[in-house]
Amino acid sequence: MKKTLCISVKVESLIPISDKAYKVRSFDGSEDILPKSCVFGQDYEVQKSEAYWVASWILGKKNILYSNKKQRWFDESGKMLPTVTYERHTPTKEKPVNDNTISDLKRC
Repeated sequence: MKKTLCISVKVESLIPISDKAYKVRSFDGSEDILPKSCVFGQDYEVQKSEAYWVASWILGKKNILYSNKKQRWFDESGKMLPTVTYERHTPTKEKPVNDNTISDLKRC
């Protein structure tokens, strides 16, 4: 399965200019052209402005303002893959007890 790392990019406008490209304008006024195959859809978690998922490998080649804070993996069909984090549990060490009798259960 082929995966693509995408970054959420906040844009001022994203306008389709042909069947294969978008014209993107960032908030700092810079404009550039992105292929439609590198835009994976809108990021609906962003409330105050529009944001789109863009492939991270092309952002370094384009003149677009972006931040690496929000990243997700997408598969080749354009679906977002689940974000899974694994944490390893290490138990705390306890000192051994010499006498393990329970005083409440002991016969008198």
